[in-house]
Amino acid sequence: MTTITPILLCGGAGTRLWPVSRKGHPKQFGAAGGGDSLFRQALARLSGPGFAAPVIATAEDYRFVAAGQTAGLPPPAAILLEPFPRNTAPAVMAAVLHVARRDPQALVLVAPCDHAIPDGAAFRDAVRAAAPAALGGRIVTFGIVPTRAETGYGWLELDGDPAAHAPVPLRRFVEKPGAEAAARMLAGGRHLWNAGCFLFAADTLVAAARRQAPDILSLAAEALAGAVPDLGFLRLAPGPGARARAVSIDVAVMEGATNLSVMPFAGRWSDLGDWEAMAREGAPDPQGNILQGSVTAMDCGGSVLRSEEGGPDLVAIGLTDLLAVATPDAVLVAHRSRAQEVGQAVAALRRRGARSADAFPRDHRPWGWFDRLVAGDGFQVKRIHVNPGAALSLQSHAHRAEHWVVVAGTARVTVGATVSLLAENQSAYIPRGTRHRLENPGNRPAVLIEVQTGPYLGEDDITRYADAYARA
Repeated sequence: MTTITPILLCGGAGTRLWPVSRKGHPKQFGAAGGGDSLFRQALARLSGPGFAAPVIATAEDYRFVAAGQTAGLPPPAAILLEPFPRNTAPAVMAAVLHVARRDPQALVLVAPCDHAIPDGAAFRDAVRAAAPAALGGRIVTFGIVPTRAETGYGWLELDGDPAAHAPVPLRRFVEKPGAEAAARMLAGGRHLWNAGCFLFAADTLVAAARRQAPDILSLAAEALAGAVPDLGFLRLAPGPGARARAVSIDVAVMEGATNLSVMPFAGRWSDLGDWEAMAREGAPDPQGNILQGSVTAMDCGGSVLRSEEGGPDLVAIGLTDLLAVATPDAVLVAHRSRAQEVGQAVAALRRRGARSADAFPRDHRPWGWFDRLVAGDGFQVKRIHVNPGAALSLQSHAHRAEHWVVVAGTARVTVGATVSLLAENQSAYIPRGTRHRLENPGNRPAVLIEVQTGPYLGEDDITRYADAYARA
C-alpha cells in the first residue's frame, strides 16, 4: 500500500467568519457544530491505513493550541512554525522540503484544515484513487462536484468526463466567477469546484516550483535549513520568511504547471469560508431561518441569527435575509448577500484600533486561558483557568499589583520567597514588582479570579524569569 504524508495547513485567521473567528483564535480551532474542531476533524480524516504521520504548518501564535488539539490522535511528524503570514505557498514549500529530506519521492497530500467533509471515508477513497496518477508524475487537485452556481469558490475546467471516478486532465483554473458564468459552468458539466487540496510526489512539486516560483523555493529551503527545534516544534528561520512574497500555492505554482489532473469528489464538502457557507451547513426552521443559541425570532424569514455562548439574548423582529451574530464583545449585522464583505469590515475595525478585530475576551495560552470580565480606570478583573499540571511563568509586573482568589481546584502560588497551596475561597496578594508564579498541581482545572490594580494594565507589562514554554 502506498503511504501518503498529509501536510495540514492551519495558519489562517478566517476573518470572513468574524466575530466567531478572529486572528487570536481562528475558525479551524473552534468547535464545529458543538463537536471536534475542524482541525481535529482533518487530523482524524487523514489518518489510519495508508497515511503517515502528518506535517502541520501553522503560525507562531497558534503553536500551543495546535499542539494541544492533537491530544488523543496519532502524533504529528512535525509542527512547522511560520514566523510571518505569507499565504500558503511559502508554508507548503517548506513542509514539502521537510518531507523530501526523508524521501524525495514521498507522496504528499496538501490539505487546508478549515474544510467540512462529513464523509471522511469517501474522501480517503478519492485520495487513494488519485495516488497512481501522482506516482506517475502528475499533480492531482481535487474537484468537488458542484451542487449550485457558486460565485464564492474557484472552479476547475476539465479536459474530460468528471464522472470517470479517476483523475482527469485539467484544462484551466477559473477564478471566482460571476453569477451568469457560474450558471453556465454548472449546466455544462465539465467544471468542478476547486477544493484547494493537492496530491503529488514531493520531487514533482519541487521541480514545478523550480520552474514557476524559484524565489519561494529558495527562501523556503533557506528557512528550513535555519530552522530551530523548540519544545517539540520546528521554528522556521525568520529572515527568509520576512523576504518571501505573500502568494497562494495555487497562483505561485499550480496555475502555471502543465502536469495537473483533477480527481472528482462527489461527497459533501464546504470550506466554511463565510457566513453563507456556515448557513448552508445548518438546519433551517420552517421559515428558512438558521437559529443558534439564545435567539428569539418573530416574523423572520431566511435569516441567520446566532448568539454565541456567553453572548446576549438576541431578539429579531421582522427580518428577512439578514445575518446577525452576537458574541460577548461584538455584534455583526449584515444582509446575507454581503457576507463576503465581512473581511473588509474587520480591516476597518483594525484601522481604528478596535481590539475585537483580532482578539476575543478569552485569551488562550499554553497553560490554559483567561477571560477579561470587567475593566475600568486603574483596575481590571479576569477569570483565569489553569489546566491540570500546568504553570504560568515566574514573572513580575512593573505597573500593577494583583489579587488572586481561588474559586475552583487547587493553586500553588509563589510570591517572592513564599510558596503557598491555596484551596477554594483562599487568596493571595502580589505587590507590584514582586516575582510570582501560579501553578496547578491538581488533576482538575484551577480557576481563579484575578483583580489587577495600577496605572497600566497592558499584557506587555511582564518580565519573565523562568517559563516552561520558552516565551521571552
